[in-house]
Amino acid sequence: MQIAMLAADFSADEADQLRRSMAAWKRGGNVHQFHDRLVHRMVAKGYAGEFAERIFQQILGFGEYGFPESHAASFAQLVYVSCWLKRHHPDCFLVALLNSQPMGFYQPAQLVQDAQRHGVQVLPVDVMHSDWDSTLASGRVVRLGLHLVKGLGEPAVRRLMAARAVQAFDSSDDLARRAALDARDLTALAAADALASLSGHRRQQAWDAAALRLAPPLLASAPVLEDALALQAAGEGEEVLHDYASVGLTLRSHPLLLLRPVLSKMKHLTALELRGMSHGSKVSACGIVTMRQRPQTAKGVVFVTLEDETGSVNVIVWKAVKEQFRQEVYQSRLMAVYGVWQ
Repeated sequence: MQIAMLAADFSADEADQLRRSMAAWKRGGNVHQFHDRLVHRMVAKGYAGEFAERIFQQILGFGEYGFPESHAASFAQLVYVSCWLKRHHPDCFLVALLNSQPMGFYQPAQLVQDAQRHGVQVLPVDVMHSDWDSTLASGRVVRLGLHLVKGLGEPAVRRLMAARAVQAFDSSDDLARRAALDARDLTALAAADALASLSGHRRQQAWDAAALRLAPPLLASAPVLEDALALQAAGEGEEVLHDYASVGLTLRSHPLLLLRPVLSKMKHLTALELRGMSHGSKVSACGIVTMRQRPQTAKGVVFVTLEDETGSVNVIVWKAVKEQFRQEVYQSRLMAVYGVWQ
């Protein structure tokens, strides 16, 4: 593009058309249509005809491999920049990826856990502090955004943020009234543990949300005489399940940590323990299935990624094994494997 613009006075639009013709998925693309235009203009600017023809032939030859090469160069640059950001600004990197979801590869749970392992503090969704997007705080601290809450729409969150900017909420009832939230919005917030600053633990939030109904205008200022019901908090396991169901991740204990006493008795090693094993060892491991890949060129092999409380384990499932355990390979959310460590 630069050669065409400098040597043949191509406009930016003409140069882009030349680039597009070179990116066509066929030998030579449509570059030939630019021959006369490029050569004649170069000659008119004082270049020798033979030199202009040689330049065009080089452009023509580049058109046969330029598409994959240019994409490879672009990808390499993106990888370098991404790695630099992840290394030096992991909090910014996490926020950017969370706010770009869905991306189709790594889910928010994996992104958050990786960031935590690299020194980033992640704060939960909270109606008193969270915006629609996930945001940066000082000192490598990230606040999760309300965009992660399943069943909660952006218009409701915008009303919430506007009302909060005027005055902080003093109760769930105040939140529902001033942000004009309906029962569905409140239920979604309670399920995500986002009302903790106003109602306490999740069970109490769910109870309060279920009891809240916007009063008619005549009774909007009437006092509430009914005593609040105090509920017992749920156990950590139940809280973790609700976190995954409502937000897609948890900032509490990893599910595999809760299961570790049982898994240890079954001789399942953690991802961290596996790193210390020698090549060729017979090992077993267990984790949440976070990724399944079956490339067309893999001849029936399936690649599975398992995640536990210490990291991830990559599993190669050969075709014969896949056929024997097809249901487990394709449907399991929690999977245990036994095989040779490499």
